Amino acid sequence: MANQSTNHNQHEAVIVDGARIPFQRSGTGYKKLMAYDLGRMAIEGLIGRSAIDGRDIDRIIMGCVIQDVNTSNVARESAMGAGLPKSIPAHTVTQACISSNQAVSSAVNLIRSGQARVVLAGGTETMSDIPIRFRRKFRRKLLDAQKYKSISDWLSFFKGLRPSDVLPEVPSIEEFSTGETMGESCDRMAAHFGISRKAQDEYALRSHQLAARATSEGWLEPELLPAGVPPDFETIEQDNGFREDTSMEKLSKLNPAFIKPHGTVTAGNSSFLTDGASASLIMEEEKARELGLTPRAYLREYTYVAQDPVDELLLGPAYATPKVLDSMGLTLTDIDVFEFHEAFAGQILTVLKALDSEKFAREKLGREQKVGAVPMDRFNCWGGSLSLGHPFGATGARLVTTAANRLHHEDGTLALVAACAAGGQGHAMVLERYPA
Repeated sequence: MANQSTNHNQHEAVIVDGARIPFQRSGTGYKKLMAYDLGRMAIEGLIGRSAIDGRDIDRIIMGCVIQDVNTSNVARESAMGAGLPKSIPAHTVTQACISSNQAVSSAVNLIRSGQARVVLAGGTETMSDIPIRFRRKFRRKLLDAQKYKSISDWLSFFKGLRPSDVLPEVPSIEEFSTGETMGESCDRMAAHFGISRKAQDEYALRSHQLAARATSEGWLEPELLPAGVPPDFETIEQDNGFREDTSMEKLSKLNPAFIKPHGTVTAGNSSFLTDGASASLIMEEEKARELGLTPRAYLREYTYVAQDPVDELLLGPAYATPKVLDSMGLTLTDIDVFEFHEAFAGQILTVLKALDSEKFAREKLGREQKVGAVPMDRFNCWGGSLSLGHPFGATGARLVTTAANRLHHEDGTLALVAACAAGGQGHAMVLERYPA
């Protein structure tokens, strides 16, 4: 194995603990809660089970994508709602599906630069309570109405408006730059790379089966925080998205969801709308020792990439993986644990195929040789976003937490986390198991 870190810093960043409230399909367990509530519960749960005093936390960073205007800095609101000292600065980051990856890497930067010694990093998202606006023309009328002074002004309010102008406007799931949904883009990309419908359904089945097994074996318990949901405070203890009873027969009967009638991306091989929140304690190694805490893993090198969202919207991990490995002098064979975000089965299979392609290496990466084949016996072994769920702002911290836990469970040394994101962006990070 090559040198594990090419840049040992004066202040080493480690993950001491990480957890999440159980992820729930939108419209189910958390349907009456705000993203603020979910973030608050994740923070409360993590701090409650740790040996750390809230006063030791220097900064709080959380990812969130679809933000409620009333809690636009949801990191700050969640932290105060969780009872942490009001003296701790907090900010919210948004980078689509890699928002809490950015929260974690921002924490690493603060620690490496000496600006913080303890950072709480995570993310929160609800798809059960998304902000729905009036249409632009009607919004302008409402804003202009603030200046009205006479009855005649109000009588002219509806002048120029059509009935359709007062209809609510649900947030679009399309890429702003391309007008294409992520599912449509995945369908095109899978077709271009020759990823069959059968292969996608087989991968989706694998994800659900692995999540069911990890749940039944108790492997996910260290990262799950029981969530007491008000007003009755009934406790949610497990994810409810994985389908233990699914089968190839059931998956094969589903119709294409995006490109009809010949598309290969379906509801069964796509990640689903999810509510959830995650949190992690990122510390300077020396500070963890001072507090008598044993870290889980070092957070080593990381990178962010961006490509053309028209043709390579979901290929971020195929670009980020070789970049972060090269920065540490590593290859895929050095990695013991892989945790990749599963937006779609077609996306994952395309990324894996690209990494193992000589043509992709030459034409896209400028490399003489392909990156290589990822060993599937080390890949997303406890399920992934297809089965566990994908609360946009919270998934990144889940990936990091799971990777650190798997390193210990599987007696590994190095883990690779990677994810794609809207806008054609991507991320990768290497973790190194902390020695016993």
